[in-house]
Order: sequence, then structure tokens, then C-alpha cells
Amino acid sequence: MTEFGGPKLSWAGGPDKEAPVSAGGTARAQGTVPLTPDVCPSWLRPLVDNIGEIPEAYRRRLPPDVLAMVTAARAASEHDDREAAVLVLFSGPESGPADGSVPDDADLLLTVRASSLRHHAGQAAFPGGASDPDDRGPVATALREANEETGIDVTRLHPLITMEKAFIAPSQFHVVPVLAYSPDPGPVAVVNEAETAIVSRVPVRAFINPDNRLMVYRGDLGNRWAGPAFLLNQMLVWGFTGQVISAVLDVAGWAKPWDTNDVRELDAAMVQVGKRGGAL
Repeated sequence: MTEFGGPKLSWAGGPDKEAPVSAGGTARAQGTVPLTPDVCPSWLRPLVDNIGEIPEAYRRRLPPDVLAMVTAARAASEHDDREAAVLVLFSGPESGPADGSVPDDADLLLTVRASSLRHHAGQAAFPGGASDPDDRGPVATALREANEETGIDVTRLHPLITMEKAFIAPSQFHVVPVLAYSPDPGPVAVVNEAETAIVSRVPVRAFINPDNRLMVYRGDLGNRWAGPAFLLNQMLVWGFTGQVISAVLDVAGWAKPWDTNDVRELDAAMVQVGKRGGAL
């Protein structure tokens, strides 16, 4: 059985309290920089404090046979050195509403890969990619890749904590999502049109909105299973990225009840991109 909500993945390891960061093409000076979870605003605190629950939030959506498959694939790849990292960057005010909810102007940085690419063409993703030999840890990789893809000034960002490492079975990469925060990340834009089609700071409320949520699958529904997705005006967020965002909403307590019976084939769902009228 194959996951049709995106690449098969499983999780290992645990969140780090500090991580090495090097310049790696960014504006940061070389050296080891501690992660700073205490810098996060109050509205991000439930996520940071419960970051260890992300893997279980993901696994709850996996059928037992698929979970067994991806766990075995992870174990078989333990000695592989294909390391990668992605930046999960939240931006917004340093203080949130008194009820602890997400501020209306909080957002999450995403990209859409160019349609001409051989792999994952047109797919929404967090900024990130494979580690370079000069990178001194996953935080360095995530910051470097984000700078290269979006032009973001990484000196404005506060890496808070790393999520547990995920294994992406098709590509055989071990990916570390790096959770970061900035009150004002500054301008972002497409740096290389051959690789990236869109760079967008998407309002968090767009992901919370139940009207934007659905399940997607690839190919024949008879022998596949669906994964969580988000149908927005500019993009369909699915696969690994959709799964991480869905787990983040659950763990942070931001998720609202939504129709998990709205199951659509991937290509049919992609046709709807741009037809939502900018619904948030």
C-alpha cells in the first residue's frame, strides 16, 4: 500500500535544545548558536511546549499497515547519510489575543516549486533542502536554504526548536523541520524562477479555516489512502508539508473540526487552485 497524501515518512530522534549554525551563504556568522525557545510569543508557546507530540499527531492518521511499512523503511535507512532540513517559519506579533488564540496577522512561510522541475513539480513546500558539507547542523541547512530560495534575511529569524527527524521513503532523505519565529521577517520573493514559482507568507488562519481543509490521494482510491491537505487560492498544500501543518494545528490546539470525508484525487484538487477567491 502506498501513501497518496504525499511521500511516506516516519519520525525518529527528538527535539534539540541547541544546534550549530554557520554562515552557509546566509548573513549569520559562523559558529554554534543555541536554539531559543524562550523567544517565542505566547501564541506559539503551546506548540513549542508540546513539540514532542508532533510524531504521534501524524501517526494517528496512518493506517496500521502503512505505519508498519514506514517504520520498517526508516529502520532500514538508519545508516544513510542523506540529511535535509526545512524551515517552518511563523511570523506575527510578539503578543497575541488574551484568549491565547492565533493573531489574525500571523503567517507561515511557504513556497511552490516550479512546474518545470523533474521532482515534486508545482508542489507547495517549506523552504529547505539537502544539507551541504559546510552546513553545521540542520538549523544551518534550513536557514541557508530559506535564504537561497526566498531571499529572507536570516538575521531577523529566531530558530526556536527542532521537530523530530522525519524519514521520506521515496527520496530516502532524513528531514529535520526547524521551527522558527520572527516578529518581522522582512521581504521575501522568488530568487530563482527555474526552481521556485511562488514564495508566500500565508495567513495561519487560512490553514485553520475548516473550509480550506480536505483529504487528497493519488491514483486509484481502491488501494491507497488519503492525507490531509489545504486548498488555498494560490496553492494546494499536501504531502509532507500538509501532514506537518496538520499535526502542528492539532498539537498547538488551533485545529477546528473539519470534514475529513471530503476526499479528492490530487489532480482534481489541483484544478481548483486559483478558484477559491482568496478564502481565508
